[in-house]
Amino acid sequence: MVPDIAQLERRARALLPREIYDFYAGGSGREETLRANVKAWRRRWLLPHVLRDVSSVDTSLSLWGTALRTPVAVAPTAFQRLAHPEGEVATAAAAAQAGALFVLSTRSSCRIEDVGAAVAEPGGTWWFQVYVMRDRGLTAALVRRAVAAGAAALVLTADAPVIGRKRRDRGEDVVTPAEFFVNTGPLADAGDAEQAADVTFADIGWLSSLGGGIPVLVKGVLRPDDAQACVAAGAAGVIVSNHGGRQLDRALPTALALAPVAGALRDGAAPAGPAGPAGRSAVFVDGGVRAGEDVLAALAAGAVAVFVGRPVLWALACGGAPGVRDLLTGLTGGLAHAMALAGAASLADVPGLAYPGDTD
Repeated sequence: MVPDIAQLERRARALLPREIYDFYAGGSGREETLRANVKAWRRRWLLPHVLRDVSSVDTSLSLWGTALRTPVAVAPTAFQRLAHPEGEVATAAAAAQAGALFVLSTRSSCRIEDVGAAVAEPGGTWWFQVYVMRDRGLTAALVRRAVAAGAAALVLTADAPVIGRKRRDRGEDVVTPAEFFVNTGPLADAGDAEQAADVTFADIGWLSSLGGGIPVLVKGVLRPDDAQACVAAGAAGVIVSNHGGRQLDRALPTALALAPVAGALRDGAAPAGPAGPAGRSAVFVDGGVRAGEDVLAALAAGAVAVFVGRPVLWALACGGAPGVRDLLTGLTGGLAHAMALAGAASLADVPGLAYPGDTD
């Protein structure tokens, strides 16, 4: 069944304490980017083919040799035990059961090793999202633990040198020390675990060395020139993202930023880092994706896969692991239906379905 994510959010809002709902749902500033992210996908139009054999539609793909059943992936979101007692362990297990990629946040409220085991049991795949913290030794230790626990790639979040100000976020009231320090342990100075403001392109290589050569992607990229610089510094690809509207308010909606970034990496020089799918630097996207048609529009505009964040939290709050699994399989089913209507029997048929004109 195709999920009604607006209804799912309403149910989660009724279940969660207000401060926790606001912590998850809120955006920065006046929340203009938060709202625009969703609206922008609805203005991305498709040009379907006709008279194509779509009696069988295949949504599967391969990322660096790993097979996935769907390009709908789980974005890193923090402190998931606020939504459900099993937190990231439940979400990771559900993603693996759905054949979807899962990305674990540095700000996980479950132990890295427990999440890795939850993904490994059903044979899933997961990546580790990295905040470079003020104490880089903490970051290095977490990365090494994640790699040892089975993380297949590292995702450097680049758009959070400082935390965006949020009017309805009372995160300091809802995140307990037990959740915040579950992976770092007690610290003499809690500020050591805050994001560093001096992160540069050089840190891509640093993370690659820590990870033993597994792919490093950069999340939070909206500009083509930044995407090219990331790849030149060794990134395997980028995630077009504005942090779900939680960092710089009035940052460009990702539905508008995606095609220029994908075009820059498609048409640019050969990448310095490891090649992604089809031998190119991989481009992913998140932010405001709420339906199968949104996923199709993103893939048509150049994304290899599409991440969803808040909808996963609402599904987790409402139904635990089964709820997350149903959300992911529902979005994948919605994508498959849209692909059939657009004349695309596989993901290889999707490029070119995006309408190239200005629809704003």
